[in-house]
Order: sequence, then structure tokens, then C-alpha cells
Amino acid sequence: MRFSPNVLTSGLIGGAALLLAACGGEQPSASASSDEEILKAATAPEMAGEVNIYSGRHYDSDLAIYDAFTRETGIRVNLIEAGGDALIERLAREGEASPADLFITADAGILWRAEERDLFRPVTNDILEKRVPAAFRHPEGKWFGLSKRARIIIYNKEQGLPDGLSSYADLADPAYRGMICVRSSSNVYNQSLLASRIAHDGVEAAENWARAVVANFARKPQGNDTSQIEAVAAGLCRIGIVNSYYVARFIGAEDKENAMIGGKIGVLFPDQNGDGAHVNISGAGITVHAPNAENAERLLEYLLDDETQTAFAQGNNEYPVAASVPASGPVAALGGFIEDDLPVAALGENQTAAVEIFDRVGWP
Repeated sequence: MRFSPNVLTSGLIGGAALLLAACGGEQPSASASSDEEILKAATAPEMAGEVNIYSGRHYDSDLAIYDAFTRETGIRVNLIEAGGDALIERLAREGEASPADLFITADAGILWRAEERDLFRPVTNDILEKRVPAAFRHPEGKWFGLSKRARIIIYNKEQGLPDGLSSYADLADPAYRGMICVRSSSNVYNQSLLASRIAHDGVEAAENWARAVVANFARKPQGNDTSQIEAVAAGLCRIGIVNSYYVARFIGAEDKENAMIGGKIGVLFPDQNGDGAHVNISGAGITVHAPNAENAERLLEYLLDDETQTAFAQGNNEYPVAASVPASGPVAALGGFIEDDLPVAALGENQTAAVEIFDRVGWP
């Protein structure tokens, strides 16, 4: 096996200073966490060029993959990690002087934001197009999905799944008044979910749905998806809306307390008799001014081969985007499901309308 997703090798040294100098000392201004960027570089004995990644993903398993890519190809990987929106602003500021070759982020909505700023170049690549289903890549090759996750409904096992609940639409039923926990509308995962409702049902129906869901809140939105899982497990709310990989983290946890929380949660993949469960992606695009575009394309091909797909998805308990690679690890224990075949590009296209609806209906 080329690498272990759980072991980070020790070659993360040379090249960081070069990338930092090229990027300049200016820092993103989005948040305290993205002000302190993490620079890492993977090296090999004989370098065959380099590839510079700006990544909104923050997993040691990704670093192990980049290190393995360097060992296999001799291409040094230089990495800057920060929030997706902060990296978009940085790319826009740097313009033609940007050293970035590849932008990786964790939501189709953020990929769309980068696309709207003209930060990607179109890529025609038979391997990438074969490996990534059409629904999970840009129609002009500006970005490609790397892994996917479902936004699912969870419930308190002791209280049981509420009668009649089987779809996203059902969350608007007054029968579930005071039952729902979910995070803020400022979160891109919720924006993408509502964007999918707009794509399927139109703006008016999506707004009526969002307004009714707000009326069913058990509490004001707060925290991240982990917070919703903990609240449902504790009985503070009976229903939650979360990403599948957060649930997998709990059910696969080595920590006994977290494993116990996972054991108190039931999972519902919505709309199995309709459109299917909403699916989103982590994805990447080659930047418009990439100085090492060929190396970036080679890295994308590497990230999408069968072995790497398994490791990349397992690193964050996600599903591989390549159809030839089965789910594995804790997320596989959630079971199979029918996924929405809506092209994820529509999530970005409807994102602005989704934010406007959230504001109108008072979803904090």
C-alpha cells in the first residue's frame, strides 16, 4: 500500500519558506483561525517540480496522501491551510502573482464562490471526467468533486423516530413543533441544503418550507453539527439535521463517551421514495494563474484513483466520489442510501437566493 491514512510521515519540511515568500506576509482577515495559516511541505529525494495547494480541509490524513504523492512522483507539495472564504480572498488579492496551483475546499457552495470570482481555469481531462460522475463536477471542468457526504436527519433513539417523518419536506410539519435542532443559516451546509430545495421546488416553496422549519425549532440555532448530535443524544431536541460524517465520527469513536453519544443517535436518510438524500462534496479546481498546472492536474488524477479515494474519504468519514470505490470505515455502518442526483453546481447557483430566504424567514 502506498500510504496509511492514519500515519503522517516525517518529510514535511522543505519548500514552505519558498511558498511563504511568494505569497507575501499578508494574512487573510476572515477569522482568528485563518490568520494563523499552517504551512507544510512534503519532500522527496529527487524533486520533479512542485505543486502549491491552498486548502480549506484540515486533516492529517490529507497530509499523508500528499506525502505519498511526493514519494511516488517526486513532485513536492507545498500547502497552505485556511478557511475557504479566506483563501478565496487571498487568491483574488494575489491575482496573477499567486503561487497557488490548486484550491481545495469542503462545499460546492464555496467552489461556486471561487468560480464567481474567476479563480479557476477550465480543464479537459478524460481521466478526471471518467472518475468523477457528471453531477459532482463543473460542466466546463473548472472543479471536480473529491469526496461526498449526505446531509441527513438524526433522531433520539430512546424517543424514537417521530411518526410520519421520512423526508426533508416533512420537517415543516407542525406535528414536529419544538423538536428540531440545527445550526445557523450562516453555515454553508445549510445554505446548500436550502439551495437544493430551491432547485427542486422553486423559491416560493423553499421559502415556505424554511419558514415552517423555523417554527419547529427546539432552540435557537447554535454550535456546529457536533453540537446538534450532542443535543439530540441528550434529549434537548428529538430531531437534528447534520452531515453524515459527523455521525460517523461518533459511532466510530475510540473515546467511550463519544461512542455512547453515537449509540443514542438514530439516522434517517431522507427522501428515499423521492429525490433522494441531499449530497454535497469536497472538491478542487486548478487556479486560473497556476504556475504548475500540469502538476496540479497530475495530483487531481492521483486523488481520484481507487486507493487514494479510499484514504481521502476515510480521513474525514466521507464517501468516495468515484463510483468504483465503496464506502468504508464508520460511515459504511450507516448503510446504503439513494442520493439526490441534482448536479451540485446548482447548489452554488441558488446560494444567494437561499441566503435571502433565510433572512426573510428569520432563520438566525
